[in-house]
Amino acid sequence: MFAENPRSEPVELIVGPSESGWRLDAFLSHHLTDYSRVYLRRVIAAGAVTVDGGGCKPSYRLKPGQRISLVRPEIPREAPRPENIPLEILYEDDAIAVVNKPPAMVVHPARGHWSGTMAGALQFHFAGRLSSVGGPTRPGIVHRLDRDTSGVLLVAKNDHAHARLAAQFEARTIEKAYLAIVVGSPPRDRDVIEEPIGDHPRHREKKAIRRNDPTARRAETFYEVVERFDGFALVLAVPKTGRTHQIRIHLDHVGCSVLCDRLYGGRARITRGEIRRAPDDEEVLLARQALHAHRLCFVHPETGQPLEIKAPLPDDMAAVLSELRQYRKP
Repeated sequence: MFAENPRSEPVELIVGPSESGWRLDAFLSHHLTDYSRVYLRRVIAAGAVTVDGGGCKPSYRLKPGQRISLVRPEIPREAPRPENIPLEILYEDDAIAVVNKPPAMVVHPARGHWSGTMAGALQFHFAGRLSSVGGPTRPGIVHRLDRDTSGVLLVAKNDHAHARLAAQFEARTIEKAYLAIVVGSPPRDRDVIEEPIGDHPRHREKKAIRRNDPTARRAETFYEVVERFDGFALVLAVPKTGRTHQIRIHLDHVGCSVLCDRLYGGRARITRGEIRRAPDDEEVLLARQALHAHRLCFVHPETGQPLEIKAPLPDDMAAVLSELRQYRKP
């Protein structure tokens, strides 16, 4: 079910006071970030993890000072298996491709997502014609989008193109523009949000604005209101820096969280009845964060020509906007 890494030394971890009451699987997932929680449960169930010298279940609740021991298991390093997953190709030539990533798709294999990924789809559609710079698990992938964010994704077909595109991302000369449906009304028609982002003090899966944290990093987002509704708005957001969850955190900071953002907005879906104010209509229109990578502007890595690629809104966000325009105009 899993393989120990013969070159690894045994790992020993001590439960800290703040980790009292944590489940064993959650504790290991927090400290061994290369592995998914599901995979670590299998390792625990196989008897490869001990707590103070004895075996425990994944759900075991830890106490401060307990000693956790295991041998770090091997991580699968093979290239993702090619999968015949439909792709919407927005642009393609001999050096690059640009695809419209659907929502609910992980970009590259990681932490338990070894199938159904964009990497697997790319392997099928561009077999043997993808860059290798990102390693075997990230063929052709120059940048990434969150699982629940849809939109423009840039792919390199050779290492030369990959290196030049990566340099543009590093220099922040590639412009990324996102469309977001937000809850509430932004205070201004357009503005720049400049607030540093760092680790959340309590929730490891979240980031947060951390003004007095020396480890926080500068973050800047320009936004412009495209359309206002009663209690909602459509916003164009252009991040000037590239921090994790940056747009979602910055919009939430000005009182307008991204619709259906379960991490920062506190809700996971919206129904047609909620927009129409008809409680009996429970048809779900959107069940993921309403964030779409709408536009990507960059210089072609081989021709030097500027390119602007746009991705149309996915059906779920378009359905919400259609309802808002009909029933919730201000």
